Amino acid sequence: MSLSRRRLLLVAAGAALAGCQGAARRGAHPLPAGEPSVTPTPASLPMPSARPFESPSASPAASPPAPAAPALPGASASASPKLAPAAQEAAPAGRSVAARYVGVEPTAWGLDVPGVITALPDGARATALTFDACGGAGGSGYDAALVELLRTHGVPATLFLNARWIDANPAEFEQLAADPLFEIANHGTAHRPLSVTGRSAYGIAGTRDPGEVYDEIAGNTAKLTALLGRPPRFFRSGTAHYDDVATRIAADLHTRVAGFTVNADGGATFTAAQVRAEVAAAPPGAILIAHMNHPASGTAPGFAAALPPLLAAGRTFTRLSDALR
Repeated sequence: MSLSRRRLLLVAAGAALAGCQGAARRGAHPLPAGEPSVTPTPASLPMPSARPFESPSASPAASPPAPAAPALPGASASASPKLAPAAQEAAPAGRSVAARYVGVEPTAWGLDVPGVITALPDGARATALTFDACGGAGGSGYDAALVELLRTHGVPATLFLNARWIDANPAEFEQLAADPLFEIANHGTAHRPLSVTGRSAYGIAGTRDPGEVYDEIAGNTAKLTALLGRPPRFFRSGTAHYDDVATRIAADLHTRVAGFTVNADGGATFTAAQVRAEVAAAPPGAILIAHMNHPASGTAPGFAAALPPLLAAGRTFTRLSDALR
């Protein structure tokens, strides 16, 4: 890994990456009046709030009741979601994939593990903007100003939507899905880190076994497939943390796991000046992560300050599916 890539990931690791935690956290480390914007260092990044996250089990149902798929050996009963009818036929095959990994021990955990795409292919001149919408209590807002900014400048983006956010914003989802500027991707069923051993990140408990890894991916895949008429190509877990067994399961389920190169808004906690600095400094070929579910955050004004100069300088932007064929 190059030194610059490692620096970017260390910066990213220092932030909460928890866009569903509530916009009140944004002001934890504001820039003093008149101080120039700077690229944050790990020590200066906002830390997660002490407020606990909502329990994944409290999230609204993703679809009308349907017969539950059979549980994997060792998986808890709660690990088998009620799948949408469109996913019933595929569920047994998917669960058989996950069953192969029961008892397999992971050897890596974090933001950048085997199987996670953290940048565009070498030589890419475009930059990929990706925005998460996490859903749940404190995280189901809609940043209309951010979306309109992208539309005004014709900037494409990949939108990672959680099942709970879709349920809370059906009209907005329809508008986004119908807009060719945007690509809809999977941000999980209950916004959980993807682990086969229950690892947690930023206070959010991860999936506990291969069966729950399958559930976290497949539940929202079923929802999005039913709504879009096709399965989403990319997946990002809640907190963007994974172990290497979970990413192998995702690959066997024909799901590409998207990480990031630059954390552009620190889980919707950065000020507008911090967001502008991160976006402006992002190199071609980078994948940026930010959030579209906190309209009161600094994300939209930060992008509004950063994008016009980049576009004027000739920077191009891309959806993940257009850069990763």
